[in-house]
Amino acid sequence: MTLMYTLGINAVYHDSAAVLIRDGVVLAAAEDERFTHVKHAKRPVPFSTWQLPFDAIDYCLAAAGIELKDVDHVAYSYDPALFAGMPKTPGATIELPFDPAQHTPANPSESPWDPLFLSYIANAKAQLLDGAPHHLSRRFKGVDRNDCFQWHFVDHHLAHEASAFLASPFDDTAVLTMDGRGEGVTTSMGQFTGGTYKRLRQVELPHSLGLLYEAVTAWLGFLHSSDEYKVMALASYGKPVYADQFREIVKVKEDGTYTVDAPRLVERFGAPRERGGPLEQRHFDIARSLQGVLEETVLHLAHWLHRQTGLTRLCMAGGVALNCVMNSKIRDLGPFDEVWVQPAAGDAGTALGAALWTDYRERGTHTRHWTMDHAYLGPAFGDDEIERFLKWSKIPYRRARDIVNETADMLADNKVIGWYQGRTEFGPRALGARSILASPIDPGMQAKLNEIKDREDFRPVAPVVMEEHAADWFVGGQRAPFMLFVFDVREEQAARIPAVRHVDGTARVQTVNRAQHALYYDLLEAFRQRTGVPVLVNTSFNTRGEPMVNSPRDAVESFWTSPLDALVIGPFIVEKAGSAVSAATSTENAQ
Repeated sequence: MTLMYTLGINAVYHDSAAVLIRDGVVLAAAEDERFTHVKHAKRPVPFSTWQLPFDAIDYCLAAAGIELKDVDHVAYSYDPALFAGMPKTPGATIELPFDPAQHTPANPSESPWDPLFLSYIANAKAQLLDGAPHHLSRRFKGVDRNDCFQWHFVDHHLAHEASAFLASPFDDTAVLTMDGRGEGVTTSMGQFTGGTYKRLRQVELPHSLGLLYEAVTAWLGFLHSSDEYKVMALASYGKPVYADQFREIVKVKEDGTYTVDAPRLVERFGAPRERGGPLEQRHFDIARSLQGVLEETVLHLAHWLHRQTGLTRLCMAGGVALNCVMNSKIRDLGPFDEVWVQPAAGDAGTALGAALWTDYRERGTHTRHWTMDHAYLGPAFGDDEIERFLKWSKIPYRRARDIVNETADMLADNKVIGWYQGRTEFGPRALGARSILASPIDPGMQAKLNEIKDREDFRPVAPVVMEEHAADWFVGGQRAPFMLFVFDVREEQAARIPAVRHVDGTARVQTVNRAQHALYYDLLEAFRQRTGVPVLVNTSFNTRGEPMVNSPRDAVESFWTSPLDALVIGPFIVEKAGSAVSAATSTENAQ
């Protein structure tokens, strides 16, 4: 039987990524930032420096043991012909050097760089065939231009939608996607039933919940398209005293849509906070008011969608769906019995959605062969590879006799551990493959971790809990493998896990079972046996401004440039001066 390979690519705006599918099953998925160390893989104007996520594509091909010439379909998660306000067929060539002054848009919401932007997208196939960096070129050679893969431009929001309904555990589901913008759409609602997707309603630019949240993020002195989660955390410290002002900006309509007026934040709230400046109560209150109106608006959309579809399940994607507090309000106050959120809900997930949709359509069977039960789809490094690097770098290390129990001993002793095991997570959350782990029992652990990672002190840290114990520690605790929902910490347990309890009494929970990640699960069980607590603090393994670690080199560099106590990498343990690793062990292993 002939196998069909489909490569999905996102290379627009931010979060460049690649995904490879074989006959409906995802083989590999990775964000380019993990290889390039450019967080969110964002490149500034001019766009002439943009390129496809070649490192992520190279990884996906290598993981499947194939080359580009073996790929049948390439799906790009953006359709330039749909770009708002632009001709249906954008120019494929533009003279360089490009002068944006000669391309002044009639619409002020457009950029003078849009023609170059669209040209870059229109020429993406040629770039894939010709543009691979020299050190990656081997896997991209040998493609017959006259008989190669079929190229597909996929509507950006359709890619978001497909990443939800074709990856979720639901056969029939309502679908809601929200982000800053696609080609011209900001919100989509539809239903997937009987193997067919039907779009019901869309909201178009300039009306965008995502762009409004970005604007407030920037006004609060954070990086837009990057730091929105900080605003969500900040909101817990405020009161909704400015909610009416945001309701003047965002108005919901009975037809399931909404409008967003120009926010005029300086006019409404005064001068913006300088980056790194002091946080005042009004900043907390503005964040809380924005968050509350976002939740109200999305609940309105969810109720409309439920009335239209009559379905009991909802799946979501798009960058706005990374707001786990909002997701929890939809879960608790919305009309749906079950809610599933794509773990790579941001633009990286459109590479997955474009590939899934193209594969689903091209196979023509209306059958699904895969459900996203976990996000461990990125690179892994074998024990031999790891040890070769440890020897080459001449650092002290030892092979553990029992990696789970020795790590559990360190955690019970209140040490902070860099945990590097198995395949890297796809999406923005560390889920136990590239994590920093610590005990939740110490009340000072949250502040300690924020100091280690050079993060703002208002930022919470999240717990991971054994799935079968979730309800014992968190109100309504249920399966939540992707850390995309919050739960209230049970009052009777709060004093036992103070490090993971946010100021509002909630925690952003990850659950794990043994089928998802056996070593991670066994570590939780070993910690439970020592402490009676089946919970650990789990935060991403990175330092400020850096993506999560990917390679053993990344892990070692992050470990030695931060005050972590130990690095547990594969079956090996690395500790710093004064640890149990003796000089003799170091010398022996380095030989």
